Amino acid sequence: MSNSQASIPEMSATAGRVLISAEQIQQRIHELAALIESDYPSGPVYLVSVLKGAFMFVADLSRALKRCCIRIEFMGISSYGHAKTSSGQVKVTRDLDVNIEGHDVLIVEDIIDSGVTLSYLRRLLEQRKPKSLEIVTLLDKPDRRIQPVQVKYVGFQIPDEFVVGYGLDYAEDYRNLRDIRVLKT
Repeated sequence: MSNSQASIPEMSATAGRVLISAEQIQQRIHELAALIESDYPSGPVYLVSVLKGAFMFVADLSRALKRCCIRIEFMGISSYGHAKTSSGQVKVTRDLDVNIEGHDVLIVEDIIDSGVTLSYLRRLLEQRKPKSLEIVTLLDKPDRRIQPVQVKYVGFQIPDEFVVGYGLDYAEDYRNLRDIRVLKT
């Protein structure tokens, strides 16, 4: 049976050991939401989710935010392909559908690794003149940083290991796992 046909219990076994449980993820998301709500007490906030990896995180984060006027947008940015490390070449595969000028914007990322993708995306969005622009990431892997990135909201700092689950993939597999696991090599 191929990975695309495997059941979730079978995929969990092949993915490797649990690094962060589903329960820990949900608890931290609610803590991040409380911080964001205190920093943005009124007005609309755009959550710009980086596809594909951050889709689960942005869905849960948006539901944890108790205020109105949360607007969700998506951007596709690619620097990995099917590899385990960034190629260093960043390209936009899907752009925003709205004008963010004059609005509060939070880039929602699944993981910050080398910093190359986020540095590129931040520069790109700053050119669009938002009122404010900050980054919220579920995972931060500072040991892999090549380019500095200022991140206001961090879910978890993790060691330099390749992780999958909760939206993160390896060659498009494992995104649907509820927890975050260290990929078996």
